[in-house]
Amino acid sequence: MIRISEYAGFCPGVRRADGIVKRAIAEYGKDGVICTLGKLIHNRLYCEELERRGVRSIGIEELPSVLDSSAGRPVALILRTHGVTEETGRALSGLCERYPNLRIFDSTCPSVKRIQKIAAEQTDGENTVFLLFCTPEHPEAVSIMSYARGEKHEIRSMDDLISVKLNGKTPVLCSQTTQNVKNYEKIKIFLKKLCTNAKIFDTICSVTENRQRDAAELAAASDLMIVIGGRDSSNTRKLFEVCSAICPDTRWIESADDLSTDFPDGSGKNTAITAGASTPDGTITEVAKKMETQNLDFESMVESSFKTLHTGETVTGTVFTINENEISLDLGAKFTGVLTREQITDDPNAKLSEMFKIGDQVEVFVIRVEDGKGLATVSKTRVDRDNSWTTLRDAKESGEILEGVVTAITKGGVLVSVNSNTVFVPASQTGIPKEGDLAVLKGTKQKIKIIEFDEERKRALGSIKAVQREERRAKEAEIWASLEVGKHYMGTVRNLATYGAFVDIGGVDGMVHNSELSWKKIKHPSEVVSVGQVIDVYIKELDPEKKRISLGYKTQEMDSWFQFTQKYKVGDVVPAKIVSIMPFGAFAEVYDGVDGLIHISRISSQRINSPAEVLSIGETVDVMITEIDTENRRLALSIRALHEEEEKAAAEAERAAKEAERAAEKEARDAERAAKRAEREEADRQAAEERAEMEKYIVGSID
Repeated sequence: MIRISEYAGFCPGVRRADGIVKRAIAEYGKDGVICTLGKLIHNRLYCEELERRGVRSIGIEELPSVLDSSAGRPVALILRTHGVTEETGRALSGLCERYPNLRIFDSTCPSVKRIQKIAAEQTDGENTVFLLFCTPEHPEAVSIMSYARGEKHEIRSMDDLISVKLNGKTPVLCSQTTQNVKNYEKIKIFLKKLCTNAKIFDTICSVTENRQRDAAELAAASDLMIVIGGRDSSNTRKLFEVCSAICPDTRWIESADDLSTDFPDGSGKNTAITAGASTPDGTITEVAKKMETQNLDFESMVESSFKTLHTGETVTGTVFTINENEISLDLGAKFTGVLTREQITDDPNAKLSEMFKIGDQVEVFVIRVEDGKGLATVSKTRVDRDNSWTTLRDAKESGEILEGVVTAITKGGVLVSVNSNTVFVPASQTGIPKEGDLAVLKGTKQKIKIIEFDEERKRALGSIKAVQREERRAKEAEIWASLEVGKHYMGTVRNLATYGAFVDIGGVDGMVHNSELSWKKIKHPSEVVSVGQVIDVYIKELDPEKKRISLGYKTQEMDSWFQFTQKYKVGDVVPAKIVSIMPFGAFAEVYDGVDGLIHISRISSQRINSPAEVLSIGETVDVMITEIDTENRRLALSIRALHEEEEKAAAEAERAAKEAERAAEKEARDAERAAKRAEREEADRQAAEERAEMEKYIVGSID
């Protein structure tokens, strides 16, 4: 008996996308160009059928070329169910403005759009951490993550969630629509306990939940479980994982063509079929009909198709699922090989999705076989190690430099994985100083040279230091030939000593003495620079024979005294902070790093016995600069001069006032004298006129 899940096949979102592409074909199939932005759904056969009907799958970078070559014909672009990134959305808006013939058909699943909206509206870039339970490389996950603001993380497992440091931020948790429901429930429960203010959204599609639940129930009641769907379909992979965990004989196929003649038909046994959200109804029907018409004996077919595996065997499997923690291999009709990251590579930064693709053939070593579950734990590193051991032997003989990843820190050194083989590098050969921390090497790629090799015991001893020494010698010779006194370099501080800093200027080290680090007296170079800091240094002295380089760092522009003298002069009044008090006066800081002396005689116009009578440490007072001794870098300051200036100004004002008063009085006297003189002159004039008239009268009378 064969049962088909009622939730098998197209989900509403995919069915909607199927309707949209069919409408586009009807409208633009004859006179236009039809494209999908990426594969519309994760089903190879369905996408191949679209191509046969003239629907091309393109990337956003190809769209301008398609539009330019369309000669003005309508170009229908269908956005896939998984959605597009926010950046792609903006790019499409710009293209719509440039090309009037572009028609956009958005078939993004409504459930995906809801999660995009949550990511955009519930994150603020500062106070939130967006967490998405997903398969990171999946297009749906990529599109959703683009809408989140600020810190965001892709969560593949509970371990990923535990590793996230919230630092007081509010976590916002969502899930890719096709993820495993039970695993997401566990993550939700853990996050609620971890953070009381977490914002948690149930975003796994309800159809996905129903599909997984129904598949689990069918698998529990079946001897043979068939899962139909594309190999790159996320929800189909989840269905396969759910079913195979319950029914040992669970098969993943893409179409009826995968039902070979030795495939069990389920006659006389309980057989069930489910299918992913991207599987057309016709494909499900074809599989069911072919299984019913094979008329093969179930027991005999199962026995003949089962392949027996034994621990210790080396076999070849075909990759059919990939995530960043493990890949699954088809090892035959009965067994699925589980190949974890640890059994693939020692590189913690390696991406399995870049190392493998669906359909790859991988040779593996069988570690453990679980007949009841149809699973086998396998190792690629074991095979690689056996195949590559000769590489170490040849490298020892030829002196070849190898590259590996430091995987562990031991008491006496570090372990380096080279082509899946472990090479021990003693602490003295790591290149780390004697009292340094070897932990800084863990997880890093290092070049090593094999210095000892024991083929019988399969042990190899390597040296990082030897490689560094050879590289350094070659580089040093080149650099020494180019060194010049006075030449500037951007150097990296490598180490600090009590007397100065050692700086790498591109392959050779020079020393900057404390006296050259700062114009101020310092006790330790850490007051000015730190290890790893990049600074501008220049060569002061060179000694090629002793391989010594004396570097300078401080410049006149960095000198506080120089800066002060460029800004101030004698007679300027500046604020000063009292930094120390002595019997003979007080020292005051008038500029960062520049102190001056206020002598006791220059503190007050009144006689004082001690500066402490009128001043206190930390107090800020105004002072006048009375002397700048550039040669000895000394300043003379005065508070009293300010008062004397004020008194002088007051005396000058009083003197000016008196002079003005005297001038006014003199002016008044002069005016009075002038008036009297004018009065006398007027009287004299009148008298003269009278005499003249009198003389005229007398003369007239005589005549």
